[in-house]
Amino acid sequence: MQFLSDQDMYKGAQPTSIPTLEKTDILGLSVVNAYSGQVILKLLDGARRTVFFLNAHCANMRARNHTYRAALARADMILPDGIGVEVAAKLQGVQLAENLNGTDFVPKLLKRAARLGQSVYLLGGRPGTAQAAAARLQHMIPDLVVAGTRDGYAGAARVDEAIDDINQSGADILLVAMGVPLQELWITQNRHRLDPRIALGVGALFDFLAGKVRRAPGIFRRSRMEWAWRLAMEPRRMARRYLIGNFEFLRRATHYSVPKVSACRLLDLTLAAVVLSLLALPMAAIAALVRLDSCGPAFFRQTRIGRNGVPFTIYKFRSMSQDAETRRAELLTQSDREGVCFKAKNDPRITRVGKVLRRFSLDELPQVFNVLKGDMSLVGPRPALPEEVAAYPEQALERLQVLPGITGLWQVSGRASIGFDRMIELDTAYVRSRSPLLNLILIAMTARSVVSGRGAY
Repeated sequence: MQFLSDQDMYKGAQPTSIPTLEKTDILGLSVVNAYSGQVILKLLDGARRTVFFLNAHCANMRARNHTYRAALARADMILPDGIGVEVAAKLQGVQLAENLNGTDFVPKLLKRAARLGQSVYLLGGRPGTAQAAAARLQHMIPDLVVAGTRDGYAGAARVDEAIDDINQSGADILLVAMGVPLQELWITQNRHRLDPRIALGVGALFDFLAGKVRRAPGIFRRSRMEWAWRLAMEPRRMARRYLIGNFEFLRRATHYSVPKVSACRLLDLTLAAVVLSLLALPMAAIAALVRLDSCGPAFFRQTRIGRNGVPFTIYKFRSMSQDAETRRAELLTQSDREGVCFKAKNDPRITRVGKVLRRFSLDELPQVFNVLKGDMSLVGPRPALPEEVAAYPEQALERLQVLPGITGLWQVSGRASIGFDRMIELDTAYVRSRSPLLNLILIAMTARSVVSGRGAY
């Protein structure tokens, strides 16, 4: 399959043929597994399509609502939205090409549609919200033709009038923002009477565009923590959806994929879901403190080496100054540990908040997302930097045979107070004897190590 980049697509490049979209089965639904550029080309090929999105909340709602379940089954295209669906796919051994959440995907679709002279109709939101969202879209995409707008309350309730208005507008694309499952049910029940070729259920998109709801900063979105931001912004409304719903979704996803999930992986997913449910709001508070304490983003991302030498991006709360990476080389001679790995107890790059985070290992909390993504385990050898692995002696390579972990034998035995050679001995011992029971024991011992603070810096 030949891929066309978004950049080429928006320059007006025309493919010789419309791509065939790959799909993957997630919780019994056929979900698109393709890049946004490919999906947009397919949607704008002239065919008539109904498009819905699938995220963890949608999956939970689908399990309880048979009418909504039937509506999803009848959709022409289901697009993956959020880390939950990504995790569910990974449980089945599939890597999704891209997170196609509606807030990012729909403006891309409309940008391409505007170039082709196609128009859009916005239905949904409180009175005035659709108009404000339309104005924002036209500011973002000057060539976009908005054929009409209508609110999702009284405006949508007068169904015949709404359908007549939509059809008379001549719109090519219909966006319906009424929330799950109302928008999907409204589209499904009335699709045979609607003229627009493309109909999409877009959730809170109008609220975001209209500025009614503030979207998470970019670092939250890139770290797949947008849900935690929304929980922090609207705790009363979102608590059940995220604190309980995420755990419910993960339980369902692991049950669906149980033949392909090892006991250790099942333990990781279960405990990671519990941690996120309990600590979502404290994590949002920590992120805010990091930003207030020093210049720079709340989260730190770095390339580490995972199982079988495969690199991945690790997530942490930033505990150092923004220029820490560039200053690392000049501090190598101050390492308190002999061997390959660098550790300095009085590292001048550590911020005030960073010292507290490191003392109680709170800077490691975002690695729960690495666990959910399958890059890491809760228990295992700590992931090393590429330059450290390049300098490993042969006996140290055995620690790369398992997923790296947030905690492990090294962490509960003294962390940075232990030398490199002893760390390798502990890690290889773990690799040879790992089991769910051992993992549970080490997780329990980690709490004591965190409180004692031994070797934490």
